[in-house]
Amino acid sequence: MKFLKSPPDHDLTYNDVFMTPSRSSVGSRQNVDLTSTDGLATPLPLVVANMTAISGRRMAETIARRGGIAILPQDIPTEFVATSITRVKQAHTQFDTAITVDPTTTVGEAMSLMQKRAHGVAIVVEDGRPIGMVSPAECEGADRFAQVQDVMVRDLSLVPVTATPEEVFTALSERHHKVVLGVQDDQLVGLMTSRGALRSALYRPALDPQGRLMIGTAVGINGDVAGRARALLEADADVLVMDTAHGHQDTMIDALEAVHAVREEFAGQTGRRIPLVAGNVVTAEGVRELSEAGADIVKVGVGPGAMCTTRMQTGVGRPQFSAVLECAAAAHELGRSVWADGGVRFPRDVALALAAGAGSVMIGSWFAGTHESTGDMLVDHQGRRYKESFGMASARAVRHRTMSQSPFDRARAALFEEGISSSRMYLDPARPGVEDLVDFITSGVRSSCTYAGAADLTEFHERAVVGVQSSAGFEEGRPLHSSW
Repeated sequence: MKFLKSPPDHDLTYNDVFMTPSRSSVGSRQNVDLTSTDGLATPLPLVVANMTAISGRRMAETIARRGGIAILPQDIPTEFVATSITRVKQAHTQFDTAITVDPTTTVGEAMSLMQKRAHGVAIVVEDGRPIGMVSPAECEGADRFAQVQDVMVRDLSLVPVTATPEEVFTALSERHHKVVLGVQDDQLVGLMTSRGALRSALYRPALDPQGRLMIGTAVGINGDVAGRARALLEADADVLVMDTAHGHQDTMIDALEAVHAVREEFAGQTGRRIPLVAGNVVTAEGVRELSEAGADIVKVGVGPGAMCTTRMQTGVGRPQFSAVLECAAAAHELGRSVWADGGVRFPRDVALALAAGAGSVMIGSWFAGTHESTGDMLVDHQGRRYKESFGMASARAVRHRTMSQSPFDRARAALFEEGISSSRMYLDPARPGVEDLVDFITSGVRSSCTYAGAADLTEFHERAVVGVQSSAGFEEGRPLHSSW
C-alpha cells in the first residue's frame, strides 16, 4: 500500500482515509479471490470476535459455511467449549442446522426458538424424521399452550443432502416453499432457503483438513492456560486465541510461551500445528515480542471497538488504520500476520484494513445485532428488535469471569470497568442475519479490489493507493436516504 501523497505526520482512523481507483484488468468482482492471507487461508478474511454476547455455536456454524471463522470466548468453561466444537464439527457444511422440536412442544416454546435463526422456522421431528414445520404464520392466533402438531404444516420439500444448490433452488421455486429439508436415510440433516442455495453457490465454507467446519477458541492468559490449551487442542479447535486488553505485558508473554510449548508438543504427537493468535497490541515492538514468544498472528487494536471505553478512561490506544498499517508491516518482516480487531462499521473499513496489510479482520459489535449472536431477542417499546451487547472488560463481563472468586474479590474487581455493560444493538430490518452482513461486506471488499486492479488480497495490499481526507470528505461520501 502507498499513500497518494506524502504520509501524514499524525495517526489515522478508517474515517480519515480513502482509496483511489487504479487501472484494472479485473473484469468482475466475482473473479476476486478473498482468501485470507493470515496463514489460516479461510475463503473469507472475516473473524467473529470472541465476545460472550456475540460468538457461540450458531454464529460459528453460520460464518464458517460462508468462509469465515468464529472464536468462542474464554469465559466459557472448557468442557462446554469442547462440546460446542464437537457440534460445529458435526454440522453439515452446506445445509443449515435446523431448529427441531417434537410434536408435543408448545407453540409458545417453538416461537421463542424460531428467533434464533434467520430462516425463522422450526422443524417437527419424530425419531429424527421430519414430519412437519412451523413458522410464525402457522402460530399466529394459536393458543401458546397448544402443541405444534396441531398447527404444523405437513407438506414438506425433501431432498437428499447430496443435492446441489441449483437443485435446491429449483425445488423451492417449483413448490413455493420457504425451506427445503436435507435428509439422509430419512433422517433430518439440515435445511436450506432459496437465498441459502444462492449463497452456497457463491461462497466456499471454511473447512479443516478433515472437511469439517472450522472454529477457533480463546484461551486467556491467567490460570492454567497450558491445561486449557491442551484440552482445546484435543477437542479439535482450529486456532487458539490469547488476548487481553494490554497484550504487550509480561503475563501475556509468559502465558504465550507456555501455550506455544503445548502447541508444539501437540503438533509433534499429531502432525497438526494449530495457529496461535495473541494480542492486543498497536505497535511494531509489540508485534515483534509476541511473535518471538510464539504467536503466528498478532491481534491489533486498543480502544477502537464500539463497546470499549479504554481511550476515554485511560488515554491509551491508537487510531486503528495507522496501528494496523505499522503492525502489519512489522509482522510481514517476520513472516507473521495480523488481525485488525475493532473499529469497523462499514464495508469500506474492512477493505481499508486489508489494504493496510491485515490478514483478516475481526468483527464484534457489528455482528451483535443479528439472529445468530448469542443474546436473547428483545423488543423495545416501539416494537424494534434488538440484542444486548457488552464489552469484555466491562463490569458485566468481569462479574461473569470472576464467578469462582469470593464475593469480596468479585466486588473489588467490578470496580474497575473499561467497557459498556449494556448496549442495544438493533437488528437492521434489511440485514437481520449475519449472512446478510457478510453479503454486504464481501460485496464492498470485492469491489474495492477491482477498483485497485487486484485479483486477490495480496495484490490488493500491494496495489492499494490511499489518501487522507477531512471529516467533510468522509461525510461527502455518505449516501442520503432522503432529499436535502
